[in-house]
Amino acid sequence: MKPYAVIGAGPMGLCTVRNLVKHGIPCVGFEIHGDVGGLWDIDSATSTMYESAHLISSKKMTEFAEFPMDERVAQFPHHRELRDYFRAYAREFGLYERYEFNTEVVRCERDGDDWRITTRVVNGSGEGEEQTRTFGGLLIANGTLHHPNVPQLPGEFAGELLHSCDYRDPAIFEGKRVLLVGCGNSGADIAVDAVHRAKSVDISLRRGYYFLPKFIGGKPTDAVGGRIKLPRFVQQRISAALSRFMLGRPSQYGLPEPDYKMFESHPVINSLVLHHIGHGDIQPQGDIAAIDGNRVTFKDGRSGEYDMILLATGYKLHYPFIAAEELNWSGYAPRLYLNVFHPQSDNLFLMGMVEAAGLGWEGRNEQAELVALYIRQLANGAESARRFRAIKDERASLRADGGMKYLELERMAYYVHKDTYLKALRGHTADLRRDLAPRDTAQLISSVGAAQ
Repeated sequence: MKPYAVIGAGPMGLCTVRNLVKHGIPCVGFEIHGDVGGLWDIDSATSTMYESAHLISSKKMTEFAEFPMDERVAQFPHHRELRDYFRAYAREFGLYERYEFNTEVVRCERDGDDWRITTRVVNGSGEGEEQTRTFGGLLIANGTLHHPNVPQLPGEFAGELLHSCDYRDPAIFEGKRVLLVGCGNSGADIAVDAVHRAKSVDISLRRGYYFLPKFIGGKPTDAVGGRIKLPRFVQQRISAALSRFMLGRPSQYGLPEPDYKMFESHPVINSLVLHHIGHGDIQPQGDIAAIDGNRVTFKDGRSGEYDMILLATGYKLHYPFIAAEELNWSGYAPRLYLNVFHPQSDNLFLMGMVEAAGLGWEGRNEQAELVALYIRQLANGAESARRFRAIKDERASLRADGGMKYLELERMAYYVHKDTYLKALRGHTADLRRDLAPRDTAQLISSVGAAQ
């Protein structure tokens, strides 16, 4: 079997390589930075991390099942703890030697049944040097939070205009009149940071958000009630009621009420932003109507003078090294079965283009295992692989939303319903596993033992 190429050494890339190795599939990983960790290594040129960032889901709900985080790590770890966790994971399973670091993927082009991949060295003595090689398949795991979504503003701003991807340290706010645009999880975090340094902080929202605290009764919110499986609509109602009971309604803080149901957009896991709004440290504003110099006018007629606007407006999917048509792109995102499998191609996989409340890295690891099993069983000529090939062709346009009516937003285009998604993953994995030949099962057991 020709080696498969894996792009990225963040958590998705690492567990992808881990599963390929487990199933005896030769692979080479490419990482533009000099170490593993991806987004979670703030020193990487492609990281959009900021100094105060912590995980917004709890460690037990997020970690890889086969590699639990140390008990001394906080419930909601700091980004540097997570960087160290991924480095330890890579050492534990021998993944470092599978990667070429400081290597940018420039182009990925089809070459018959194979892929011609051109890479470039980005630092060191060979900087700028390009190399083109042929691979049997391509697994793209370069992340979804690198390319900023920068909306067109209604006017010219005379002050400093930044996106949250540019933000690192709250020192940039010192003594300034700051306007934050957007109140997702990053926007809420950054607004709270700005309070302690800025002269004033306003936050502009064009729609309502649901807010949840990180802890309930001393336990992480995402771990409360997780053992009891409830229908989707019951979960939505209970979570919305819990939010109102713990934090009140958004309108009580001068914020717009959401006009959608809980989890139809990602909730904000941050009660501190409401604390500071309630104390007058952050002033909520509506959508922006016009900008003229340093003056911003909002749609309700109010206006203010600002020295800085920081856009916390999210990110766009971005795969600059491959043609969009290769990815079956439609609208905001590629249309792939389970967000991974191309309907026609058997050697192109988009890894980690998936978000769901509670999915964690283990859910992504299960995704990577299914991909590796499919590659293995295709090579074996297994009947289960032929069945799966027909399914992914038929269902590429279907979304594993579990009936959830997600908002028509760019960042929600690849959201799925966790239980629906995992049920599908696990069903296909079980089918492919049943068809493993005894020698393949023995090889799998041997490779896992060797890695551990």
